[in-house]
Amino acid sequence: MPEVYRQLDDTLGALLARRKSHGRLRKLSNTPPNSVDFSSNGYLSLSTNPVVQKSLLARLAAEVSASENGNRSRGSRRQILGSGGSRLLDGNSLFAESLESKIAAFHGAEAALLFTSAYDANCGLLGCVPQVGDVIVYDELIHASVHDGMRMSRATKKIPFAHDSMSEASRRRCTGVGASRPARQSKNQGLDDVLRQISESEHVRSGRSNVFVCVEGLYSMDGDVVRLNEVVRSVDRHLPSGNGYIVVDEAHSVGVFGNDGRGLVCQLGLEDRVWARVLGFGKAMGCAGGVVLCSSTTRSYLINYARSLIYTTSMAFTSLASIDVVYSYLMDGGAGPLRQDLEKLIRYTHHQLSVLCVRLQVDRCTLHVQEAPSKSPIIPVFTAYPRSLAEHCQRSGFMVRPIVAPTVPAGSERVRICLHSTNTTGEVDGLCNAIGIWVQDRVAVGRDDESAEDHGVAEPQNVFGRVKPRL
Repeated sequence: MPEVYRQLDDTLGALLARRKSHGRLRKLSNTPPNSVDFSSNGYLSLSTNPVVQKSLLARLAAEVSASENGNRSRGSRRQILGSGGSRLLDGNSLFAESLESKIAAFHGAEAALLFTSAYDANCGLLGCVPQVGDVIVYDELIHASVHDGMRMSRATKKIPFAHDSMSEASRRRCTGVGASRPARQSKNQGLDDVLRQISESEHVRSGRSNVFVCVEGLYSMDGDVVRLNEVVRSVDRHLPSGNGYIVVDEAHSVGVFGNDGRGLVCQLGLEDRVWARVLGFGKAMGCAGGVVLCSSTTRSYLINYARSLIYTTSMAFTSLASIDVVYSYLMDGGAGPLRQDLEKLIRYTHHQLSVLCVRLQVDRCTLHVQEAPSKSPIIPVFTAYPRSLAEHCQRSGFMVRPIVAPTVPAGSERVRICLHSTNTTGEVDGLCNAIGIWVQDRVAVGRDDESAEDHGVAEPQNVFGRVKPRL
């Protein structure tokens, strides 16, 4: 390292050391090939589905063949591995446009616009649509990509609202020596109160200022679902001028909810009441990329003003083909049995974890789960010692991740269990058994005074490498 750069490295190193001292240092890690996956977001296991894989390989082979024929007849090959540039320059194609039409029709939307990721989609949408004088109201637990989009936005105000005010989590209680988990303490007002206050502004009341309300369909850390019907009613009640625009991030809910996996908005029949939806293909859909579902006018506006679209190399044919194959699989009903298996496994897993908590009779600080059965494949196991529990499960062959602040609010640390359609009840039993052994070991050695490591002051090393929170 040249000496001229040493001062900056020293500054960055000090910042990393400070983060490490607080137990928040993130590092890359690899999942051992023989461990049972209870961590990744591929809820329907489509990325390893043999039918999907064969369809994609056949599609790619057909494209290579067509490219070779085109090379002989026209003197040029089709682009397969790369796209050639951004959508506005050389990266557009008839295939990309037809895929957008296919996606829009499947989800009951007027139009769709593909992005390289759901992160870019959120940044592009929120970064350019809200204008000066507009207001963005957002769930306090909304994804980081929405925050980054808001930072680029020209909206005059950005106001958070309490997550539990419009989340099913507020209707759940948690087990653990018979006690209930108290509602999450939030310094923010509920959505109703926020909208009531901003509607007192003449610009908002008259409709001259727009209000964008941002929520997620399924929250990736708590596994809870937004009460979207209530969000719609609240917007209608406080913004009768029609200047309330709901944005739903369905990155985790698409593929999981709705007929054929169309998502939460379609499941509730709110396609005409939600202004824009952002879907991510890297979770249940098993591939990569993102899309904004919106009106044709909004799509055209994004093409002109969304920086994360304009200045990004567009997706290659391989990425587009994988999305197309997965949507065809959904449309043919292939994912229906997978979703049914997943729903059964969700109920079974929650039951087993609840029984475990009751049987162990430990304090809720050590271990507790939500009392009501989850609707999603994301099940948090709350514990004040997430790293210790995650390390034990990993050593036992079960890949779970510890989730700590700042990924989740301090005091709500947990180990997150992500279920997949290919997981078995036997694997769930094995995981529950590992958790039970961890609890019994703690009780046996009387770990009342926890080490600094368990309180997140230092980052422990686990058998598979260092762990990091999953965003």
